Amino acid sequence: MAYDSSISVSVVVPVYSGEAYLRDLIDELGKVRADWHERGAPMDLSEVILVDDSAIDGSPALLDSLAKEHNWLTVVHMMRNFGQHAATIAGVLHSSGDWVVTLDEDLQHPPTEIETLLRQAVIEGGDIVYARPASAVHEARMRDWASKGFKRLMVFLTGNANIVHFNSFRLIRGSLARAASSVCGYETYFDVALSWFTNRVRFRDLELKDRRFISSGRSGYNFSRLLSHARRLLISSQVKIVRLFGLVGMAIVAASVIGAGALLVDKVVSPASIVVTGWTSIMLTIVFFGGFITFMVALALEYLSTLVLAAHGKPSFFAVDRSIDEPLARYFASEAA
Repeated sequence: MAYDSSISVSVVVPVYSGEAYLRDLIDELGKVRADWHERGAPMDLSEVILVDDSAIDGSPALLDSLAKEHNWLTVVHMMRNFGQHAATIAGVLHSSGDWVVTLDEDLQHPPTEIETLLRQAVIEGGDIVYARPASAVHEARMRDWASKGFKRLMVFLTGNANIVHFNSFRLIRGSLARAASSVCGYETYFDVALSWFTNRVRFRDLELKDRRFISSGRSGYNFSRLLSHARRLLISSQVKIVRLFGLVGMAIVAASVIGAGALLVDKVVSPASIVVTGWTSIMLTIVFFGGFITFMVALALEYLSTLVLAAHGKPSFFAVDRSIDEPLARYFASEAA
């Protein structure tokens, strides 16, 4: 079957210490690209953008060498180390594809699964598809538990249920990816920014293994970096637990008012039952103002959170054209048949 148009896919890879993996990664991406061409698929892996985040090994020179070998590679050299999120955002802003895929440098994320993510996005009408590990990524119980525990804590604090599935192997609609990247500031968490633009988020269980950690026991995420991630997640999100404190404050105020009413009735109906005067009214007054202050602080924090999100660039609306998915939908339907 002939297709009227080709859907372009851009791949963004942040690079920090990937010298040992980059050539294999490019070979795998090249195979995916060639396979799509040979099958006459309506999608084209049009570009791979490799972002050198001031790499600590021989990656920069290797990247330039690979770019000379393949005209579909683009290398972006950062002036200093800005971190994985910043490197990803820089790569996305250099992209032009209808869809953007982000993946790690160390082959933890199989390029062959890009089509799997694309199929799910088109069939289920998603704008973002996260790869979700089907089994233990690091094959180290404490490391995997720590990762899951951290994400669940962030879900509890922010109320964003998608955080537990955040992963650097993601497929994003190109216009959305570039719009979210353009509003990201220094402290903005990229995945949270993506959630400002769409709620069509899907997940796909895939077999993902952190080969670097499994073979060497070294991880790029130490305790300090996890704390930094947590801070950026909280700053970029409306902290839902603040509303909980506000509700608690209101409940305390209501309880103190009810208690004061009960005390007044008791004073009028049975004054002799009050052995010690003054103590209960003082406690009720303290409880009342404590609850009132808690409520007002929560209200102020909620307002401050709204201002912070506005400063981060959270949009009022975002429009998207999903009609470009039609050739892919027909293609995947014909494959399934």
